[in-house]
Amino acid sequence: MTFQKEAAPGAKTKESGFAETVKTVIFAVLIAFGVRTFAFEPFNIPSGSMIPTLLIGDYLFVSKFSYGYSKYTVGFGLPLFDGRILGSEPERGDVAVFKLPRDNKTDYIKRVIGLPGDSIQMIGGILHINGQPVKRERIEDYVTTDSLGRSIRTAQFIETLPNGRTHRIIEESDNGPLDNTPVFKVPPGHLFMMGDNRDNSLDSRVPSQVGFVPIENLVGRAEFLFFSLDEGTRFYEIWRWPVDLRFSRLFNGVR
Repeated sequence: MTFQKEAAPGAKTKESGFAETVKTVIFAVLIAFGVRTFAFEPFNIPSGSMIPTLLIGDYLFVSKFSYGYSKYTVGFGLPLFDGRILGSEPERGDVAVFKLPRDNKTDYIKRVIGLPGDSIQMIGGILHINGQPVKRERIEDYVTTDSLGRSIRTAQFIETLPNGRTHRIIEESDNGPLDNTPVFKVPPGHLFMMGDNRDNSLDSRVPSQVGFVPIENLVGRAEFLFFSLDEGTRFYEIWRWPVDLRFSRLFNGVR
């Protein structure tokens, strides 16, 4: 008769504990992947093209389900399927993340200005949609401080879109390279995207760099800020958080 070798005391318990740990880690990774893929994904803002709405150093959550799902939403650009499923059209005025059309890889964040079929034009710094000027109201200057501690003031406006949505924009002048454009006719299945920092935004007004954005390229809608650090502060520089954390911006909705 052959007897099976008896396991050392505690060996089975250790083996079982290790297996449970591995299972827990796998489940946690799957849950995190599912949330990031189908629900919310975090993004940080590296440029000033959306000032004053979004600042360099802002961290925000983007809802993946707002516009439905495409290969750019759930598949890291892999050709899992064409078009969008469970999709809904964005609303004019939404702030959205999309894949840059010229490479379908780089993430951009801008505001939805033109919907399919719209005619968009800038005339003397004033946005025109379908031949009608969009109302803008002058408010207090947007004030920032440069590296030498000097105040920089920029003209700030509240812009009211045809659907009643309002947001703030800044304009250094009304005669910049992007303040007078030809008429852009938005083709079916595409959007016209613009930054709120109108004189410092590479957006749909520059066809060679951005142009019209296919709705399929949408990643999601910006929802709210969950963290914000002064420009130049890295996320890992925890020792700087007490001074550089923008407490007033935490958990603000994006609109």
